[in-house]
Amino acid sequence: MAKTVTTKIHKSRQTKLLRLDIAKSDIVAAFEDLPTDVLTIADIERIFAQNRQNWRVSRATKVEEFLTYLLDKTQLTRAEFPFPGRKETRYVWGEVPLYSLVLSLRAKSYFSHYSAVYLHQLTEQAPKAIYLNAEQTPKPVPKGPLAQDRIDVAFRSRQRITTNIGQYGEFKIHLLSGKFTNQLGVVDFPLSENYKVRVTDLERTLIDIAVRPLYAGGPFEVLKAYRLAKPYASINRLTATLKRLEYVYPYHQAIGFYLERAGGYPSAAIDILRKMEIKYDFYLTHQIRDPEYSKEWKLYYPKGL
Repeated sequence: MAKTVTTKIHKSRQTKLLRLDIAKSDIVAAFEDLPTDVLTIADIERIFAQNRQNWRVSRATKVEEFLTYLLDKTQLTRAEFPFPGRKETRYVWGEVPLYSLVLSLRAKSYFSHYSAVYLHQLTEQAPKAIYLNAEQTPKPVPKGPLAQDRIDVAFRSRQRITTNIGQYGEFKIHLLSGKFTNQLGVVDFPLSENYKVRVTDLERTLIDIAVRPLYAGGPFEVLKAYRLAKPYASINRLTATLKRLEYVYPYHQAIGFYLERAGGYPSAAIDILRKMEIKYDFYLTHQIRDPEYSKEWKLYYPKGL
């Protein structure tokens, strides 16, 4: 009896596979015509539901069996991202650039910080950390003046960084929840002839890495990026973007310091930042050991920078 049941199950599986094999060329054509090569399981389910009748796939065939067939018999592959909260899974049709794949992890996201530095070719390194930013909802701008003691306490403490990090091969994917900017300074960046990703533009990138240097390899790497950006960066655009970001802390002091220390930027352009209020002592990064001090920018910075 058990042998009879096993035989029936085997024949059923064979029949399902045969029908999928017959429809394979149509299945492949459907996936080739999709507007994206990176899919979720919901996308697979939708495609299967919409096409199974035309493909004459058995009604008994489940979407899990269809997915297994795709993974075994076509160029579809599975990519898994084990983040602390949950595992993200994507299905990739053919060869897709890593940054295009990562961008699919969050809706309305974009690359920032060290990833933007890398895409804009502002580093000699090949970072194994990727930073994907999905903005928070709008929040009220804090009111009231700054106080020196509050600044001192904040920057003597460890900077808060994301713990939402997933390993993918040799890369660590950092999912950021940045402040709401309404995608200010975010542009389409061509990875290749067929692929584009969203990334902060050059000037927004220079601001972001000054605000969060730990997301860009630290102050020394940030300074290198400022040096490599010299032929391309617009200080007028940078300062206009900085004003629109409405930071509470005086990051213009850090940015002015980087521009001056990088050398080669027009003094008249840096003067735009010098003319902003420089009232408080500020810090280039958190927990600086053995700091040096710039009187011009009222800024503490790591020794030797």
